[in-house]
Amino acid sequence: MKVLVTGSAGFIGFHLVKQLLKQGDEIIGIDNLNDYYDKKLKYDRLAILGINKSNFNYGVELLSEKFVNFKFLKLDLTDKENLKKLFKKYKFDAVCNLAAQAGVRYSLINPDAYLDSNITGFLNVLECCRHEKVGHLVYASSSSVYGLNKKMPFSVKDNVDHPISLYAASKKSNELMAHTYSHLFNLPTSGLRFFTVYGPWGRPDMALFLFTKAILDGKEINIFNNGEMKRDFTYIDDIVGGIVRVLAKPPKGNQNWDELVPDPSTSKAPYKIFNIGRGSSVNLLNFIDEIEKNLGLKAKKIFLPMQDGDVSETWADISELKTEFNYEPKITYKEGIKKFVNWYKIYYSLNRESIRQIEPSEAVLNQ
Repeated sequence: MKVLVTGSAGFIGFHLVKQLLKQGDEIIGIDNLNDYYDKKLKYDRLAILGINKSNFNYGVELLSEKFVNFKFLKLDLTDKENLKKLFKKYKFDAVCNLAAQAGVRYSLINPDAYLDSNITGFLNVLECCRHEKVGHLVYASSSSVYGLNKKMPFSVKDNVDHPISLYAASKKSNELMAHTYSHLFNLPTSGLRFFTVYGPWGRPDMALFLFTKAILDGKEINIFNNGEMKRDFTYIDDIVGGIVRVLAKPPKGNQNWDELVPDPSTSKAPYKIFNIGRGSSVNLLNFIDEIEKNLGLKAKKIFLPMQDGDVSETWADISELKTEFNYEPKITYKEGIKKFVNWYKIYYSLNRESIRQIEPSEAVLNQ
């Protein structure tokens, strides 16, 4: 397929591009390369994909030096006109929209960034898909949409009308916008609610990354809700495996959909929502204990109350993904932490000076 991957210099986007290239797809990657976290990490991801970091002029296509079927350009989703030109030029078979302003706690201090990227940017993607007759749009949603929900595990058939952060609200909005375009314009859309993705080349604001850095530096780590936190930690390879399966199979309208008892995860339109996670919940203290084992160091823990916008537990019901795509996560959190720590030690032994100075208290647990 000819696939557009937005956010291709990001954590998930980078790994997805690698996998799609491996299976022979033609990939165009775009990213605005913003400074939400250390750009060097983004540049180094792109270098692995054969893109030279010295040439990032806005809107200029760069050819990979390693993969003949990969091109990259620096482009922002809010740039409607250049996005239109890109879609018109390449006539994509599918689009995977992973570009977004991420982070729950950051949305409390910089809300405008979420409206620009996650709402306006996503609308531009939908419009381009509509007008250029794209065969399938897969987009990143988030476990954060479950908000105040307490029934575990989280099911795509549950109501998600009570978000507790602007980030979560923006992702819920994406799902509503996608359904509108699926209904009005017969655009096949699949939303993936990611559950706490981690692994090598991960985001520096995520918990595993920041905890590892702090423990190695001998600094304290803040543990919220007094340690009573659980997350469905999902290793990056399992996430990418799920995305690839979904991307290859556009949804069709559910002819058994009942307007009187509406299933929020599907529709008579070609629209689907999936949870994509490990399918199990891990206590944060057990997660930290495993980091300590792999580092051979003990963390200096500070226990604090819950922070605004956060939730105490996430746990994905992945039965829909298993049934439709034979999705089966393989990497346990113990295996995943070991892989991450090994990567971290190697990467930062070479690039120690480039670690962004973020305080451990800023660790993000939600995707």
